[in-house]
Formats: sequence, structure tokens, C-alpha cells
Amino acid sequence: MESRNPMTGFSEAPRWPGGARCAVMLSFDVDGPTLWVDRSTGRFEDVRGFSLGAYGPYRGVPRILGMLDRLGVPATFFVPGKTIEQWPAVVADIARSGHEIGHHGWLHETFFDHPPARQRDIITRSQDLLHEVTGTRAVGFRSPSGDIAVGTPGLLAELGFSYSSSMRGDDRPYRWCLDGRRSDLIEIPAHWELDDYHQFVYHDDPAQPRGLDRISSTAATFDIWRREFDGYHRFGLCYVLMMHPQVIGTPARMHALAELVAYIRAHQDVWFATGEQIAAWWRDGARQ
Repeated sequence: MESRNPMTGFSEAPRWPGGARCAVMLSFDVDGPTLWVDRSTGRFEDVRGFSLGAYGPYRGVPRILGMLDRLGVPATFFVPGKTIEQWPAVVADIARSGHEIGHHGWLHETFFDHPPARQRDIITRSQDLLHEVTGTRAVGFRSPSGDIAVGTPGLLAELGFSYSSSMRGDDRPYRWCLDGRRSDLIEIPAHWELDDYHQFVYHDDPAQPRGLDRISSTAATFDIWRREFDGYHRFGLCYVLMMHPQVIGTPARMHALAELVAYIRAHQDVWFATGEQIAAWWRDGARQ
């Protein structure tokens, strides 16, 4: 028996375009060196850290664009303003390839550390630069580190964003409730078990992860991701892979990712979509 979620009014088993059984969103956070910068100064004094991050736009993004083109699937790239400033040609390539570019702060700031006026400045500065480089402005937002502030969703709605992909509390999209009222801002949750950073990042100074645990094997990680997809497909949910070009963009991991995407594509009832497309579909409650 289907039940209704009182927050969204939607059934537990959503309907997707074309009779698809589930939705799949491939997302890439092109953080570049902003993950390793000293955010108190904005300076990139750690040359090794800069190099770790630069691998993403230099090597990871071109491989990812090539794979997406070969397999004919869309994706969403969330890009901090600083990455746009340092690699405008790479960001322009993403836009020319027809993929969506979403907002990801300026310097990968944790938004709950900043008052509303500062958050507004960060968003506006990045949007202006993205428009200068690509001629478009982002309609999607992913909070760096998932650390969204209480007032951030209201600010996003005020600034005309269509959706956020920052929270974890569901495996279907939902509407944000702002000031006690349903808004048009859609949340597309993404989960850490589907995040390559938690599987593969190992760095000794500063220690990430704390305690220097091992990096997961490529085979084990993609086995988890494939099994998660099978579950999402079984229950008709919204499967969101959250990846970083500096992490997923290595040769072996790209090979494994291409195999996973091909496995998903072999299902005839899967809707590959950008965040913008998923939010637009979900916002139209008549389709549920």
C-alpha cells in the first residue's frame, strides 16, 4: 500500500518521466585546490595541497567529459568560484559539452561559519564570474562539506535558485519548508556512502581521514555503489553519485566508473538527468 509523506504530499514510490523506474544524477564537485587552501587567508601556501587539488581540473575533468560523451549521459558539475577563476577554459568546456554547472561557494566555505550578508556575497561573486565565463548562472547549489546554515535555504530561494543538493534526510527529492510554508526550492539529497571522497581520500598532513585509515579498494567501493543502485532501482528512488574529479579522475577509478554507468544504462527504465531537470520535474506536483 502506498502512503503519503505529509511534508511533500507525494507517494512513497515517485513517478519519473517516461515511465522510468528511478532517476540517476551523476554529480561532480570540481573543488580543485580549494579543499586544501588556508581559508583563513585564502592563500595557497601548501604547494603539495595545490597539486593534489589541481589534478581534478587538469586531468580528471577531461576524462570525465570524455566518458560522459562516449556513454551519452548528462551530469551536473558543482564548481567553486575560485576554480572558475583559475580554470575558466575547463569550466567553459563543461558548459559547451551541455552539462549543468551548479554553485559550490567561492572558496569551498562552510556556510554555517558565515552570516547571511557574507553568504550572499559569496553566492553573488561566484554567480557573476560564472556568467562572465559561460554566459549562464547556476540554478543549483551544493553546500561545501554539506554544512548549510539555517538561513541558507531562504537565501537560495530569494536569489532564484531552483534546488539544493546538500542534505541527507531522504532518498527522494523534497520541497523546502520556509517560514512554515512550502516553497519552490527543491532539495535533492546526496548520501555519503555514494561519495567518492569518503572512500578514497587519504592525506597525511593534515590527516584525512583522522587516524589515517586505509583507502577503500576500487572493487569494494564500486560493489557498494552498484548494490546501492540496485536498491534505489528496486524502490524507485533518486540515485545521486557525489564525486570529485581530483578523486574519481584517476585511470583505474574512471575505468570502474564507466563500467558502473554502463551497467546502469543497461536498464531500460532509468532516467539519467541533471539536478536542474530533476528539480523541475519534482516541483510539478501534478506529475506525482
